[in-house]
Amino acid sequence: MKILVINSGSSSLKYKLFDMTDSRVICAGLAERIGGDGACLTHTVYPGTDAQEKNRFKEPFDTHTKAIDKVAALLMEGDQPLVSSPQDLAAIGHRVAQGGETFKENCVVDQSVIDGIRENIVLAPLHNPANLAGIEAAMERFPSVPSVAVFDTQFSKDLPDYAYRYAVPQSFYADYKVRRYGFHGTSHRFVTRQLADLIGKPMEAMNNIVCHLGNGSSMTAVKGGVCRETSMGMTPTAGLIMGTRCGDIDPALPCYLSDCTGRSVKEIQSILDRESGLSGICGMNDMRDIHKAIENGDDDARLALDMLCYSIKKYIGSYYAVLGRLDAIAFTAGIGENDFAVREKSLEGLEPMGIVLDREANAALKGKTGRISAPDSPVQVWVVPTNEELEIANACKALAEK
Repeated sequence: MKILVINSGSSSLKYKLFDMTDSRVICAGLAERIGGDGACLTHTVYPGTDAQEKNRFKEPFDTHTKAIDKVAALLMEGDQPLVSSPQDLAAIGHRVAQGGETFKENCVVDQSVIDGIRENIVLAPLHNPANLAGIEAAMERFPSVPSVAVFDTQFSKDLPDYAYRYAVPQSFYADYKVRRYGFHGTSHRFVTRQLADLIGKPMEAMNNIVCHLGNGSSMTAVKGGVCRETSMGMTPTAGLIMGTRCGDIDPALPCYLSDCTGRSVKEIQSILDRESGLSGICGMNDMRDIHKAIENGDDDARLALDMLCYSIKKYIGSYYAVLGRLDAIAFTAGIGENDFAVREKSLEGLEPMGIVLDREANAALKGKTGRISAPDSPVQVWVVPTNEELEIANACKALAEK
């Protein structure tokens, strides 16, 4: 069974082709600058193997459909095509940022699903239009292949009402769907599944916390495989300090800054999303640069690291209270998988909660799966590399096999 996974951005299109008999990646690629000058596509066959072959194509991709046409040609061309015909594809999986309250489950796309994704553009104006462009392009090029929408908000669909509602007038929720949705769901679900296997517990019997730490970061509290709390809110701005997003702030701050600066609330919101977070504190949003700056005595960089780790620690403590019992913590994504200093600093002082770090194991682990808690730690701590594309492919496979 072959499944093509597509993650479509406003001017980009990422893709991976999986052989689901063994979850092997057959090829992967990225089309960039769609609709602009310098459009190009990088295509890698059998990545990470001895047979790997990478090619780069510069072509005028005016639309996502043109990019999909090129992907289709690369998949099906040659004497030994990667895909013999459209019928060789069981499904095409699409990441969709926001399902709102319309979509509680992943689903095969039809016109009603397209309409629903379009209706939710108001909740994700930057992401849903781009996701929809990829879906419509794939359906135009591969009309006989089922397209599957996999929603980033699906994992947090089971939040209880007292967790997802905001303390604002009832009409705001009823009329404008103002509530916490949560994001990075495919990553949190994938890592939770992997963590259950690693600690040897059925997912239904496990309580865990997932720390997805990257340029965009989020955390979830998961009880029996079900998300019970999530750090992101109605938008991805809320929660942890991130690369350029501010995370949790006083909700009165945008109006205050608007009054002080004369800028519109919309302009302030853009600053909170694009010029804040680690970048706002120290002018850098790459943790590698921040660590180098700290070594050179940059106190703003030190403050950025301290604030990030403090925000992670606060969420761990509050999520422990939500869960009542904690079996394991997983660190994932770019920072979570690679930055041992962030992991160590975020867990400092949590020994009374049963979280005991093995500092040597932690310092030695980068970019791969491994346990970083002490052998006698009541709460296990792991690094678990995420694989959102594979989780999307798994969701497609599950629907295809129904």
